[in-house]
Amino acid sequence: MPTDYFFKTDAISGKARTGEIKTAYGEIETPIFMPVGTLASVKSLSPEDLESTKAQIILGNTYHLYLRPGMDVIKKFNGIHKFMQWHKPVLTDSGGFQFFSLAKLAKVTDEGVSFQSHIDGSAHFFTPEKVLEIQNCLNSDIMMCLDHCISYNKSKSLAEKASDLTTKWAKRSKLFWDNNLNKNNNLFGIVQGSIFKDIRKKSAEELVELDFPGYAIGGLSVGEPKDDMMEIANFTLPLLPFEKPKYIMGVGTPQDIIKLVGMGADMFDCVMPSRNARNGQLFTSFGKVNISNAKFKYDTNPIDKKCDCYSCKNFSRSYLHHLYKTKELLAYRLNTIHNIHYYLNLMDNIRKAIREDRFDSLKKEIESLE
Repeated sequence: MPTDYFFKTDAISGKARTGEIKTAYGEIETPIFMPVGTLASVKSLSPEDLESTKAQIILGNTYHLYLRPGMDVIKKFNGIHKFMQWHKPVLTDSGGFQFFSLAKLAKVTDEGVSFQSHIDGSAHFFTPEKVLEIQNCLNSDIMMCLDHCISYNKSKSLAEKASDLTTKWAKRSKLFWDNNLNKNNNLFGIVQGSIFKDIRKKSAEELVELDFPGYAIGGLSVGEPKDDMMEIANFTLPLLPFEKPKYIMGVGTPQDIIKLVGMGADMFDCVMPSRNARNGQLFTSFGKVNISNAKFKYDTNPIDKKCDCYSCKNFSRSYLHHLYKTKELLAYRLNTIHNIHYYLNLMDNIRKAIREDRFDSLKKEIESLE
């Protein structure tokens, strides 16, 4: 480990908790939201922009970075941090979700995943070990085991097979990590099992035996009803060790996040704030705003008077409306700065509320914005 501890908890309010993750590239306060930087870039934002939003860690994509720019390029920079000039922690996923979303181009076997590049059709093969070699080359602070993610509405037998395969791959990953890597890159196991509690329980128990530095819950927000997602998360989170960070992958709305924090989750990622920004939808202290609406044409107010992001401190709704309607590239940057800042400010407020034992009242306030 790069420090005397990797994760420690601080304050607790109900099941919600604050904590700190220590990595080679810095400390991360939890609960935390990680902006998604698929291709070593959070779309439209510079590293300075990310700093201004209070980002502590961002997420990169193993599958996409392996294909472009390729590890031969990354090696010249000794990892992704110097390549993209982001000098804080980075988490990289394993590519498992991409094989789920690009299923027509991938074939899963016990050994690994053979796939065709979505870019040029070239053939590739990922094993659990190769995925870690790639992430080690990226030098990400937190890396994920290769997992087999399936969509909602699959049969229980298919969910069980996918979960068992994920566990087999996790065992191989842990063995490879233990024997070959320098441990500056902390490895997380991923719990699978779709909406089936007995499969989730088995998956969690088997992964806990392997004693990973942290754990993720995958296979949520893949088409299942929201109530099912929350029920499975609430069931699975207590099965994971209290002393390890718990990461809910690919979720979600501000309301989803604060509910999951209340269940004991520590880490989140989602494309929603950046993607919605590019589509003109902004998150505010009073609910969502569609900046393309005609009513904003003459509005001299900032997007949110309670927000201190660069966009709100400097520009009017009228100007952001104009940029978006005329498809000016600056629209994407200013909207994304605001939304990422909103999410990270929300996490900051959540941490403060937990420390001050008023988490429940903040939860009710955020849930009322739906």
